[in-house]
Amino acid sequence: MNLAYIPSPSHGVQYLGPIPLRAYAFCIIIGVFVAVWFGNRRWIARGGQSGTVADIAVWAVPFGLVGGRLYHVITDYELYFSEGRDWVDAFKVWEGGLGIWGAIALGALGAWIGARRRGVPMPAYADAVAPGIAFAQAIGRWGNWFNQELYGRETHLPWALHITSSEGGRVPGYYHPTFLYESLWCVGVGLLVIWADRRFKLGHGRAFALYVAAYCVGRGWIEYMRVDDAHHILGLRLNDWTALFVFLLAVAYIVVSSKKRPGREAVVEPGVSDGPGKDTGAVKDTEAVEDTEADAEGDADAQGEEKAAPAEKS
Repeated sequence: MNLAYIPSPSHGVQYLGPIPLRAYAFCIIIGVFVAVWFGNRRWIARGGQSGTVADIAVWAVPFGLVGGRLYHVITDYELYFSEGRDWVDAFKVWEGGLGIWGAIALGALGAWIGARRRGVPMPAYADAVAPGIAFAQAIGRWGNWFNQELYGRETHLPWALHITSSEGGRVPGYYHPTFLYESLWCVGVGLLVIWADRRFKLGHGRAFALYVAAYCVGRGWIEYMRVDDAHHILGLRLNDWTALFVFLLAVAYIVVSSKKRPGREAVVEPGVSDGPGKDTGAVKDTEAVEDTEADAEGDADAQGEEKAAPAEKS
């Protein structure tokens, strides 16, 4: 028995009368709000308009939830469509089961649709929301803690996670808290993207690609520690292969994009500002002052000509 460990909640659902309040869902919702709030701040700093990130998120979030659920159901289809299982459970998102790969892929499609409707470049939007997405994942992973799921191998470390539930084939005991490892890793990824973006002025989707690559590195070793059922290919879990493939794509994008489109976008939202840090109101005020001075000079010249005309006649 461990003297020090991380306890697991006895249940992840509270009831407000007949209405169930699920901690997993709350973690996802809080994560979405954090991503939109932080992304909005970064978008404004880049010269965009407040509210644009939220407008595009209206498209990205539902697409992401559907994509995350589809990836989970497809890769773990035996949980829902094998003998003795109820296929209706595939729609019970609140019970857990969202694949980040599907969420990012379909969420990006939704964001692309929203970005086109707003007339903003998708790569610039992706760069703005990248660290916020990482922080959202860090918050969302705590939903797995409430559900007592996705833990790692057995361990007796002081920070071991104490699993008490025996539902779904769980064996009570002390395990690596992989949910916590991934949560902390995602916080680090978000901070890394913020630092790199300030240091190297990342643009044209490279900040988002850095987020993807850095997340894949952490997901690779964390996935290797997990003990839940998963499909294996050549001795590695399917998600390990996915992380490796996506990592290579992200790195390739950073390299190619840096050569073809160096620097970052000067204007991220046409019609809002001339670029980050520029105040269009100040520009208009300056132009108004210049126009007023020009009119005054013109009046003075006209008056001078009128006075000069009588003198010439005399």
